[in-house]
Amino acid sequence: MAKTARTPRQTARGIPPRKSTTLEMVRLSCPDAVQGILIAERFGLPVLDSDGIRDQHEKLIIETAGALGEGLSERAMQIHLQRIVGAYVGSAHGAGQFYSRAVTEARDLTAKAANDARDEDLDGPVGFQSAAQRKREFAAEMGVQAHALLMAAEGAVAAYEQVVGERWKPFERPVENPGPTLDRKAAEMQMAAFG
Repeated sequence: MAKTARTPRQTARGIPPRKSTTLEMVRLSCPDAVQGILIAERFGLPVLDSDGIRDQHEKLIIETAGALGEGLSERAMQIHLQRIVGAYVGSAHGAGQFYSRAVTEARDLTAKAANDARDEDLDGPVGFQSAAQRKREFAAEMGVQAHALLMAAEGAVAAYEQVVGERWKPFERPVENPGPTLDRKAAEMQMAAFG
């Protein structure tokens, strides 16, 4: 028997819709301002102007919306900004997840290095850092980056609310529910014949 080709619509029905990324999810995965400062100070990294990053991105989105104002209807502006803000939030979320993985790896390697009986985790020659130290420094750099992107996302979300007049929420594609298929209807009619 020959296989019939499935249409994309049939294949997509079985796949549950992906959970959209919210700003709250980003806040849970990225360092906040206090933690960002602590990371920067302890690892000798630049302390970011969190409020400045947030305000600059808010201003950027508002100015962009102002420049597009005459060319877009209200609904078109809302859709456009929805996508722009979604990109900021998605980028920050990805950075936050990457930061979380880097911290986990740094913790694991640091815990292994604390075991005096493990030769492979001992510090290298004088002047070289241990693998655990490199992982901690990498995690710190990722933390500062994730914090910066969180601030940019917060600024974009605040701008959306000012321009559109409502709180930003991630776009969720409506789930298609075409109703019972012809096969299901036939099966129901056949089963009804049994009483």
